[in-house]
Amino acid sequence: MMAQSDLDLKETALKEDLKFYFMNPCEKYRARHQIPWKLALQILKILMVTTQLIFFGLSNQLVVSFKEENTVAFKHLFLKGYSGVDEDDYSCSIYTQQDAYDSIFYVINQYKQLKNISLGTLGYEHDGSGLKICKQQYKKGAMLPSNDTLNIDISTETECIVLKPQELASKKAELKLNSSFFNLEFYRLIQVEISFKLKGIALQTIHARELPDCYAFQNTITFNNRAHSGKIKIYFDSDTDIQECKDWHILGSVFQKNSQYILVFDGFVILSCLASLILCTRSIVLALRLQKRFVNFFLEKYKRHVCHADRLEFINGWYVLVIISDVMTIIGSILKMEIKAKNLTSYDVCSILLGTSTLFVWVGVIRYLGYFQTYNVLILTMQASLPKVLRFCCCAGMIYLGYTFCGWIVLGPYHEKFEDLNTVAECLFSLVNGDDMFATFAQIQQKSTLVWVFSRLYLYSFISLFIYMILSLFIALITDSYDTIKKYQQSGFPVTDLHEFLKDCGNVSYRKEQASMPSICCCRRRLSDDNLILIN
Repeated sequence: MMAQSDLDLKETALKEDLKFYFMNPCEKYRARHQIPWKLALQILKILMVTTQLIFFGLSNQLVVSFKEENTVAFKHLFLKGYSGVDEDDYSCSIYTQQDAYDSIFYVINQYKQLKNISLGTLGYEHDGSGLKICKQQYKKGAMLPSNDTLNIDISTETECIVLKPQELASKKAELKLNSSFFNLEFYRLIQVEISFKLKGIALQTIHARELPDCYAFQNTITFNNRAHSGKIKIYFDSDTDIQECKDWHILGSVFQKNSQYILVFDGFVILSCLASLILCTRSIVLALRLQKRFVNFFLEKYKRHVCHADRLEFINGWYVLVIISDVMTIIGSILKMEIKAKNLTSYDVCSILLGTSTLFVWVGVIRYLGYFQTYNVLILTMQASLPKVLRFCCCAGMIYLGYTFCGWIVLGPYHEKFEDLNTVAECLFSLVNGDDMFATFAQIQQKSTLVWVFSRLYLYSFISLFIYMILSLFIALITDSYDTIKKYQQSGFPVTDLHEFLKDCGNVSYRKEQASMPSICCCRRRLSDDNLILIN
């Protein structure tokens, strides 16, 4: 009798703790007058993190625009005849030998006069480097196209010269420019690569009351003659590296005050995220302890194990999402503070961390909307349909890959959207969404009747299969899950062992609509176990 009485007391205490754990913040306040600190902190954190992201986004926008505008300026400065619009994936092209020589010497001359012609705050590299010109070509041979004869060594050789800024006005530079290096034999020339490094300072950040950044631009101009088709494609590539300004003096205290205010705000963001991280971690630890109590009690009283889905009820996925978001926000805020103090220049890493963390923070708002049955439909529908959607996508993905490989190998030589695998995949995905259909049909080259007929069969079959069948089935899966959730909300969710255990426990209410989908899918209570579950 004593053992049975202790077991009943343990069961009552466990039920009360379980009921309280599954309450929402408002119910917890009404039950025990416990202030919802986590809820208040999450609301405050949403406002602070969003404000922080807006400030960083405005600053990062200046960096991006400075990079892009300098790249455009470099193309106009160093590419002879550049129209302002790139040709496909390359900047421009030339078709005669004289154009090739003119374009190469044009780059050299513009580099020489850079400080006199450039509108930007640009300068040469200070470490002694200059304009590096390299030509790659096949070893000597002979070629007579009229007689269909070719005698050439396919092994390549590379030769380079360097023209330093201080040498360009001297006779030494003239000797280099008149040397045999610039006597190009185009039949064996593979490419000419011109690379040079420039430095600049972004003064536009001063108008935003921020300290300026120093930039290093590694520019590379490639004259690509690999095809030997009579057309040399000119590629311009500019890699930008943000560096710390070694010595700067700016009069006025506005910059320092503005920087200090933002650094203090970032510090408060870190403190709020740290508090949120501690509270959510504590909640998960307490939930695991409560899970262990429930599993041990169930095994002790009913002589069987709790199913996996009921165990997952104790793991709050929203807390895990908040913890990941807090960690990313803390790291991103530290990087932002270092960038603001001009000790680091990792804009991309900081953008990824702050952007992803803000995404998770706003997705977490759905949790609080889920306390209302009307808004909870979205969460439960996504949760219920996810396993079926993933299995369906695996099957549809096999068909999609088949069309991707087929289109690449057959239509690649005749259609620019099928030239490489990545472009093919993007083109087919656009077709699934109904984008750019007529242009895809119209751009196929009619050089081969067989390929043209195949392209029609290929595109018609793909569009019909994916839009009319696969996409419709995909929508039907989600609609079926939605109908199931609506029916459960009207007639009640399937009862699991955990829910049956908590069915009757005083006057404390339990949110049945918060039942998770794993319970619906794989862990219904067995009717044969009714005699094992004791209800007070």
